[in-house]
Amino acid sequence: MHCYNLFCSHLIFIQWLQNHLIPCPFKKFTGYDCPGCGFQRSVIALLKGHMHDSLQLYPATIPLLVTFVFVLLDGRLKFDKKHIAKKTLYLITGNIILIAYLYKLYNL
Repeated sequence: MHCYNLFCSHLIFIQWLQNHLIPCPFKKFTGYDCPGCGFQRSVIALLKGHMHDSLQLYPATIPLLVTFVFVLLDGRLKFDKKHIAKKTLYLITGNIILIAYLYKLYNL
């Protein structure tokens, strides 16, 4: 019974997220997607277990989440003393965002 309640509350949370997406001010004023457009829908697809859809909506979602968790853990545990791993994650994630954005602009 508890698993069912947990599953239902998960679905209710996802439905709430879908109904409360934050509009992009950049897109509102320019008419073009910003480099972050698609992230919210991608996270929702990931929460639903649709990894393929998540990657199509915003390829940098998983690297962004991994980077975020790594930075939080490193802030607490201080295991990346020279910040090499952190800089590498920033570089990889930034490049994925840039390449995906340029690809999106090129295919408009």
